[in-house]
Amino acid sequence: MRKVTCSMSVSLDGYIVGPDGRFDWSVPDEEVFRLATEEVRGLHAHLLGRRLYETMVYWEDADRMPELDDREREFAAIWNALPKVVFSTTLTEVRGNSRLATGGLAAEIERLRAEPGEGDLALGGAALAAEAAALDLIDEYRIRVYPVLVGGGTPFFPREERRVNLELIEHRTFDSGVAYLRHRVVR
Repeated sequence: MRKVTCSMSVSLDGYIVGPDGRFDWSVPDEEVFRLATEEVRGLHAHLLGRRLYETMVYWEDADRMPELDDREREFAAIWNALPKVVFSTTLTEVRGNSRLATGGLAAEIERLRAEPGEGDLALGGAALAAEAAALDLIDEYRIRVYPVLVGGGTPFFPREERRVNLELIEHRTFDSGVAYLRHRVVR
């Protein structure tokens, strides 16, 4: 069965977005970007909240951006080919290989798990990840911890979260000081 993964960048004090709404501290260096590309390469589909979708739609126009380097073009090609499901109550249309969710999160995941083929299901966006965690739908957390304290903002883990036991299955440290932690949910 396909795993549901939650992969995000987080500050050392636990936030994915700072109190000012910025996340420029999480721009990946070449090593971390390569990791993100490999994660996306291994996916069957990506489920996104509206704000993350609006951030990632940038890659839809990569073929018209001569300033991108080869690794960015490679990521864009993989990302654009990947099926995406966008959860939004305000959007009426989406671009590229994306579709608006027609059901609830659990129903969409169940449908995507039943599809033929390989690859995991990733989800991103603070609210969507919190909903998936509350429904016990996440199988793995893939966290890139950046060496910065932002002092507040949007937390990676919702504060009302119940206890979840995790098993560390992979870890790496990059030259930039970013620590990659991959944990499996113990059930």
